[in-house]
Amino acid sequence: MEPSRGAVGGGRRWGDAEAEAEAEGDAAEEGRRPEEGGEVSLREWLDRPGRAVEAAECVHVFRQVAEAVAVAHAQGVAVGSARPSCFVVSPPFARVAFIESASGSDASGSCSGSDASEDADPEASPPRRRDGAARGEERAGKTFPLKSVLEMELNWYTSPEEADDSAGSGSTFASDVYRLGVLLFELFCTFETIEEKMRAMANLRHRVLPPQLLLKWPKEASFCQLLMHPVPETRPKMSEVLQSDFLNQSRNNLEEREAALRLREEIEEQELLLDFLQQLQKRKQNIADNLQDTVAFLSSDINEVLHQQSALGGQCVNFSSDLDKEVCSGTAEDQSDCGSRKRFRPELQGVDMEEQNHSAEECSRTVPSSELIQESVLSKSSRLMQNFKKLETAYFLTRSKLVKQVGNQVSSCHQVSKRATGSAVGTEGSSIDNFPLEKQYGRRQRGWVNSFLEGLCKYLSFSKLKVRAELKQCDLLNSSNLVCSVGFDRDKEFFATAGVNKKIKVFEYDMIVNEHRDIHYPVVEMSNRSKLSCICWNSYMKSHIASSDFEGIVQVWDVTRSQVFVDMREHERRVWSVDFSIVDPTKLVSGSDDGSVKLWDMNQAGSIGTIRTRANVCSVQFQPDTARYIAIGSADHKIYCYDLRNIRAPYCTLVGHTKTVSYVKYLDASTIVSASTDNSLKLWDLSMSPGRIIDSPIQTFTGHTNTKNFVGLSISDGYIATGSETNEVFVYHKEFPMPVLAYKFTVSDPISGQDIDDPTQFISCVCWRGQSSTLLSTNSSGNIKILEMD
Repeated sequence: MEPSRGAVGGGRRWGDAEAEAEAEGDAAEEGRRPEEGGEVSLREWLDRPGRAVEAAECVHVFRQVAEAVAVAHAQGVAVGSARPSCFVVSPPFARVAFIESASGSDASGSCSGSDASEDADPEASPPRRRDGAARGEERAGKTFPLKSVLEMELNWYTSPEEADDSAGSGSTFASDVYRLGVLLFELFCTFETIEEKMRAMANLRHRVLPPQLLLKWPKEASFCQLLMHPVPETRPKMSEVLQSDFLNQSRNNLEEREAALRLREEIEEQELLLDFLQQLQKRKQNIADNLQDTVAFLSSDINEVLHQQSALGGQCVNFSSDLDKEVCSGTAEDQSDCGSRKRFRPELQGVDMEEQNHSAEECSRTVPSSELIQESVLSKSSRLMQNFKKLETAYFLTRSKLVKQVGNQVSSCHQVSKRATGSAVGTEGSSIDNFPLEKQYGRRQRGWVNSFLEGLCKYLSFSKLKVRAELKQCDLLNSSNLVCSVGFDRDKEFFATAGVNKKIKVFEYDMIVNEHRDIHYPVVEMSNRSKLSCICWNSYMKSHIASSDFEGIVQVWDVTRSQVFVDMREHERRVWSVDFSIVDPTKLVSGSDDGSVKLWDMNQAGSIGTIRTRANVCSVQFQPDTARYIAIGSADHKIYCYDLRNIRAPYCTLVGHTKTVSYVKYLDASTIVSASTDNSLKLWDLSMSPGRIIDSPIQTFTGHTNTKNFVGLSISDGYIATGSETNEVFVYHKEFPMPVLAYKFTVSDPISGQDIDDPTQFISCVCWRGQSSTLLSTNSSGNIKILEMD
């Protein structure tokens, strides 16, 4: 590098100030660079909004910059760029480091004062750090736009002699000292707006300091004026600056401050560790408390089961003793009364012995032995262990509902207690004694155990779905064989199918099951004008079956005559669902895409009532024990329950599904199962809430896939069957959220004959054969299978 022509004390130039400032502005325009280790430029550090002036910290920053400048001066180098934008500050001890020019290719070379070399090649020496001042204008705050400040910074930190130097001789040692004075001023003087700062910096050029600085920091203001003396020769040398009383008097305070900061940092680290350990302890304690509650619940349930088992064992012993007494008394009587018979009719002795042995065998069959019980348990234990995690989840889910119910009961008791407080005489209706919680909890516990036991037994009663018979529809006149609806007649002797082939086909169940043929022909076939969506047999008139179609027509057919005898045409769009009342077989209900539900009476012309809804109606069903209530599954994700004596508004709305409700079925008078294209079935208890809205199902069944198609829903004796878009049939039990059984329809390759998986096929409908374990199911290709739980 060439020596500076105007350098004081023979110093040399270190960078061109104007080029660096221009490069720094360009860097600010290019964008923000991520901070490393929390570093910020000293310029940003000074101008951060709301910065509080701490004397020790500011003197510490000043000393570090002064020491960096002193190192350069000791090497005979005038820094020139000793401005805030050329330094970075690292928390927490405000460590200051000198960085490169933002240009990175400036002809003046490297800016690292302490590491600079006279012979260094500026282009060959790669930069270690880029200018932190170019990082993020937003971080400097809205009040101080970084680029604007950088442009003004160059003027603020230019000494008077440099400003008057027309020859451009460049920086000197004295001008570096002047810049330190400007830095000291910025360290101890803060401003709210850029305008205030610009006015103060303009006054600083004339060594006019703000009154608040003179009043609050007089020693610092005096030292600042000394460093910024208009006569360069009067300014102190860097060695004098470092040895000044101003810096040395503050060193001890600084050391104490650093020690305090280190101590505070260590305390904070300890606090952080303590907080982590306490949080961890709290979480583990919660886990331990929950585990303790869980163990208590398990112990309570085990005791209840042991109690019931003991009671059953006592009954078994009594029953066995009674049989023994009966057999023994019969034997003694025979022996005492039939002596003559034995003498005169010896041929009957063998018969008597056979009867005695037969009685003993009957007794052994009637009273279960421990060996038989153990054998039965072992036969189910393997399946129990295979599904242990699922059963565990179901146990705790169901158990938590009991605890919640008891908690609600305690809360109700507390409310009654509050209302009774202050009353001199307790009435019969408000007496606290009417809430024997322990007895009620015991009844609930026994009820829960019995309910769970029933579900567990039914869950483990069957291990698979096996095919009893298979029927394939071979309608040559229609390309699509999709079956949309199936159903059994009143006596479960016949079943009917209907779908997009516009036909209702009736098959004899026994013939399908007992006669294994490649093709089974229907005993009755009835043609419709439009595609059929739903069918429903009448529970009283064996030969009557209702249907709905895609043109919005509802019809009632007489199967024996193979013709329609009631035609209802009030719906404006496709009808998805139709249902006969079990209690009143003359009543019929239908739901349509036109958003309406029509009520029909077979003895009257036209509908007898209409329910208007805001969305498409996908499913309707009468309550099983009355013709006064119906449930509606809607495309608006809700289920509506109506009292037909007041159809202006539903008496209850079930909210919980996230997509279209495709089916609703009554499990009993107060329980509904719903299916939705959100991949779930939900079980609802209508007696749970006295309000009009129920948003918490008592069970959610998941495992099947259903996002776009109608896949069927059927209920029998607590078992819930549904289809899946994976071409599988799933069976759930009302007590457990996971499937009990599943069966996958297979597709045979016409060439190889091997089973293949066709992702386009899905189960289209399912139907139990009454309360039996037989399930009728069909898929989208028209394949019909009669499945049996085994």
